[in-house]
Amino acid sequence: MRRHILEALFVKTLIVLLLLSSASFGQSPFDGTWVTIAPLRQKAALYLLFKGTFRCSGCMADMEVNADGDDHKVGETAYWDTLNVQMVDAHTVEIIAKKAGKTMLTEVDAISPDGSTMTQLVKDTTEAETVTIETRSRRIEKGPDGSHAVSGSWRAYETNRSRNGSIIKYKCTEDGFSAETPLGERFTAKFDGKDYPVEDDPGHTMVSAKVLSPDTIELTSKRNGEVVAIKRMSVVPGGRSIHVLFKNKEGDTIMVFDMRKEP
Repeated sequence: MRRHILEALFVKTLIVLLLLSSASFGQSPFDGTWVTIAPLRQKAALYLLFKGTFRCSGCMADMEVNADGDDHKVGETAYWDTLNVQMVDAHTVEIIAKKAGKTMLTEVDAISPDGSTMTQLVKDTTEAETVTIETRSRRIEKGPDGSHAVSGSWRAYETNRSRNGSIIKYKCTEDGFSAETPLGERFTAKFDGKDYPVEDDPGHTMVSAKVLSPDTIELTSKRNGEVVAIKRMSVVPGGRSIHVLFKNKEGDTIMVFDMRKEP
């Protein structure tokens, strides 16, 4: 008799656990619409415009190109195959990235009159709508004598991104993780270690998803079979924000930022 009672209790407990598990996946803390809050590079960016050549590291892209206002062929990336750098004046530089003749990104770097701060305005035209990103940086070191005012090392302290480039909708189930932006980019990746395509992405990115804990997901992005980024997202207790650690393998940069849940 005692054995039958224990068996009945075990079955009842198992049913309760299964119901709780099903409910948890139906109400994942990731489900909902999220707004990105000011991601900042952790690594300083290095710029040098000197004797007609522009070099930078940790900026829009690591590059070395003649600053003569012409399109120059560069190693093809997912989003551009030519770069155009122009010295607008003694305190301003414009960079235009194109792919197959289409403008994909435009960056204008403006240095303050005292040379201590830089304001970068990036226009991303890879999507149906233009996304704008404005970043302010403080100078860490000056460039060599005779170089343009943009030369030196800079650390970002403030970033503002247009709303259409800040919103994303997540859905997490027992089987996988999905994301969708208002601009049309979306993916659904199963938790099986395989890579799944990001639809409407001109860079043809593939994504795999991994569950690290009930409130932590890791997304790995690849292009042409190579890892280009790893994004680890953890829902903060209370469920109103997500803490993100983003490692950009292409630019060798790390960004730490938060996402806020929309009502």
